Amino acid sequence: MAAPAPLRQHRPRRFRERKDVLHDLDDGELIKRYRLDRAGIIFVTDLVRGPLTNPTGRNQALTPEMKIIVLLRYLATGKMQLCSMDDLGPSQQTVSRVITETLMALSSNAILTQFITFPITPHETQRKIVDFQQIAGFPGVIGAIDGTHVRISAPSEFEEEYVNRKGYHSINVQVIFDAKYKITDIVAKWPGSVHDARILNESSLNRVVFGRGMVPDGCHLLGDSGYPSKKWLLTPYLRPQPGPQSNYNRAHKITRSVVERGIGQLKRRFHVLHGEIRVQPPSKVCQIIKVCAMLHNICKDRNIYIPAAEDDEEEVDDPLHLQPPAAQRPREGLLYRDEFADLHFRNDN
Repeated sequence: MAAPAPLRQHRPRRFRERKDVLHDLDDGELIKRYRLDRAGIIFVTDLVRGPLTNPTGRNQALTPEMKIIVLLRYLATGKMQLCSMDDLGPSQQTVSRVITETLMALSSNAILTQFITFPITPHETQRKIVDFQQIAGFPGVIGAIDGTHVRISAPSEFEEEYVNRKGYHSINVQVIFDAKYKITDIVAKWPGSVHDARILNESSLNRVVFGRGMVPDGCHLLGDSGYPSKKWLLTPYLRPQPGPQSNYNRAHKITRSVVERGIGQLKRRFHVLHGEIRVQPPSKVCQIIKVCAMLHNICKDRNIYIPAAEDDEEEVDDPLHLQPPAAQRPREGLLYRDEFADLHFRNDN
């Protein structure tokens, strides 16, 4: 009779030692790596501490703070590998799971709307108008609107819809900045082939906020020639005449440049938006974009700078704008623009 096989001895699991970065690194190093200082990281963690707390209480379970730190490292660099190589502890598989879990918690509408809000009250809109008018004397502006493309890997479904005019796959993101470079509205859900004008037309901004008169009269957005002119959306003249139209265009260009610089700041702060985001499905990319926008506003609220190494050169966003079809350029908006320019820009300021 054969002797029984010896029992296999299981080796004890070895866990990588994790850095306590909140205590080991100073605020300057934390901002460089994670884009938030210690107080900012704890602030963001407290927003979603409940959903991120592991109910099992395992000894090696990641704390909510560590989950936020892993996500911030990914957003700051765009490289999941760095999250596991930075002595944070988690394996690559854990990093991917933690990023998904933390994105889900932070991208909830209840969280996002605390930090991304469009001005609709008289007090809010007047404050925005004053801030914008100080730039170049352009009156009645509460926001500057533009679209920016975020590159993605080819999706497995409806792949052709995500190919933009320059031939790469992307999400076309509509974003509005105020004069302080804070984001007041963002729409991140449309494939790259969709025109800016359609995104605006389908947005709640057009259908509800301005469409139902929720904003006081005399409030405008500034957009480029890729958008249709409306009573609440002022675009530049393509062939301005000397006088009011040229004066209008000059002030419009200077004032609207806020949104271009704002997009540059957003992408410099969170490098994940710079290159190709290689996650699937595209809806997860949209979560990443919206969470980056929210975190950007939190950084602005807390006066947290963009690390100097990433801020040496001004980012110039590469627009993919086309002039909207004639059917989307209602004459009413063009006539209103003429009256506006004649009223406010007859004299060269």
